[in-house]
Amino acid sequence: MLTFNDITVQFGGLTAVNSLSFEVPKGQIYSIIGPNGAGKTTVFNCISRFYTPSKGSILFNGEDLIKYKPHQIINKGIARSFQNVELFTKMTVMENLLTGLHPLLKKNIFPIALNLPSVKRMEKDARDQAYEVMDLLNITDLANEKVSNLSFGFQKMVDIGRAMIVNPQLILLDEPVAGMNPIETEKISELILRLKNELGYTVLLIEHDMSLVMKVSDAVTVMNFGKKISEGTPAEVQNDPVVIEAYLGEVETHVAAK
Repeated sequence: MLTFNDITVQFGGLTAVNSLSFEVPKGQIYSIIGPNGAGKTTVFNCISRFYTPSKGSILFNGEDLIKYKPHQIINKGIARSFQNVELFTKMTVMENLLTGLHPLLKKNIFPIALNLPSVKRMEKDARDQAYEVMDLLNITDLANEKVSNLSFGFQKMVDIGRAMIVNPQLILLDEPVAGMNPIETEKISELILRLKNELGYTVLLIEHDMSLVMKVSDAVTVMNFGKKISEGTPAEVQNDPVVIEAYLGEVETHVAAK
């Protein structure tokens, strides 16, 4: 479904991603892991078209994404949640979910100004979609609650829900359990599995929580300093000496700093 072919991303003299290739099959949960600064979020920013690679191609269903602008990517069937929750805190859960549909809604000033039946139908359909997503997330009772009143775990669910509402083929999850307690982490891990098993989404995941990665992933790519250093099943990468060395190096650096 998604194929990275020899992607390199450079910022001045810094190479953030170096000749990276991998393939995400349809219907799988595919994780990208690595120490801080490995280039993982840069990968997502290339898919979202915030960054343009220096070389290589990014194919989605056989079509190169590099020719598209960021606002066009959602129409290709790709949605994303962010590492730092990007919600409208003064708006309700319902209102935040509806903003996810904004790029897909047909907008014409005259029907809207005249409040024609077609506009009312579109609004009802949008709200129905939002309730379906809230039902899947078990947060229907929070529909009219301001996001600012929610715990971080529930805010993260709303952020993921906003990506889900467009019914994408591929959903990008950037550190979905960062900053969560064990109970919240378990809820999100169950949700990620449901995205694949019940809704048929393909999931591309960046995450530092290795227990979650090992639990939900079908395949894993490991990055370090912009390069792919390992690829395989969770068990294979977990036991790869190169991966162990990369993570031990990160731990040793932190210990030395103390």
